[in-house]
Amino acid sequence: MPPLKPTRINFYAGVPLDRADHLRGDTERLAGLLADPHARVVPLWRSLHLVAGDAEAVWLERAEIEALIETAGTPVFLGLREETVYLAVDLSHLEEPEVEPLGGAAAAFRDLRQVGPIMDREESAILAYARGLAHWHARHGFCGVCGAPTVSEKGGHQRRCSDPRCNAVHFPRTDPAVIMLVHDGAGRCLLGRQAVWPPGMHSTLAGFVEPGESLEEAVAREIWEEVGLKVAVADIDYHSSQPWPFPSSIMLGFHARADRGALRLAPEEIESAGWYSREDLLNSPEDETFKLPRRDSIARRLIEDWLEEG
Repeated sequence: MPPLKPTRINFYAGVPLDRADHLRGDTERLAGLLADPHARVVPLWRSLHLVAGDAEAVWLERAEIEALIETAGTPVFLGLREETVYLAVDLSHLEEPEVEPLGGAAAAFRDLRQVGPIMDREESAILAYARGLAHWHARHGFCGVCGAPTVSEKGGHQRRCSDPRCNAVHFPRTDPAVIMLVHDGAGRCLLGRQAVWPPGMHSTLAGFVEPGESLEEAVAREIWEEVGLKVAVADIDYHSSQPWPFPSSIMLGFHARADRGALRLAPEEIESAGWYSREDLLNSPEDETFKLPRRDSIARRLIEDWLEEG
């Protein structure tokens, strides 16, 4: 049976903004957008997001927090939603009492991984977009070529070395990683777990793409390295991708068919692994003895779509 084509986007994809790349190089227009008092500000604090109630993203008008913005770095221009400007502002330099009043008593800074699965999908995508850029800026304040300080340009979508003799330009970093559900083509799939994961959690195999290899080669290599199974490139099918800014990855999802042979686990990476039927997974107790991966992860999506194929 050919693999199912995905019919919906993954969590944290589908940012509902016009990124308006053409405005990033228009210095005068961009300055006006960044200073717009009615711009919606996406505040970040130490990789956390401002959330009200259980999972409602809180946007602030720039005019509300002008004094705090003045103490932060240059806001990042995220884009436009119709005529509304969206900016990201990292307030990580402030202490907790200084940011605690933001959004009112019902709001608090929370980890996107905790609230993302139950948040409005478009809101969570905007937060993930802002988080990825904030992480990059926080770690690229100095030039990787000469060590001089860098400055933000083009609305926060590039940084330039401040030393005119170097003048190197740096762009936001995204690390490609492959993630794959291995199956035997006959009703069983392979799941494993790492020792550092929450008790009972099992998931798909994954790993970063190395220089000089294709995505399919990375899939085959990771499967061989982690569980000792050989997979032919012809038996690897692309599924979908997911931005995963925890901290800076793009997850490239695949289904891969392999013969169900003996497993040879890489002990530094895989604590245990095994083959599971669709019935096993559909009857998962979802407790500390066995549970599937997070609902907002592409790993969960790969598993769910494989279950539907049956």
